[in-house]
Amino acid sequence: MFGANELKQIRFYQDVFAEGKQEGIQEAKLEAIPHLLGLGLSIEQIAQGLGLDEQVVRQAVQRKS
Repeated sequence: MFGANELKQIRFYQDVFAEGKQEGIQEAKLEAIPHLLGLGLSIEQIAQGLGLDEQVVRQAVQRKS
């Protein structure tokens, strides 16, 4: 059987781990949008600050409304 260290060296594991990490980062950015709007930032400022497309920010705002 594989130990934890051997498992972490398998390419599939690394790819899945990286994908999950990116999804988590994206989710955190989307959750921050309403808070940033509450601070008075514009959609354009939020998109630029979070490195997101303005359309993604607008969609997130509409879903929270």
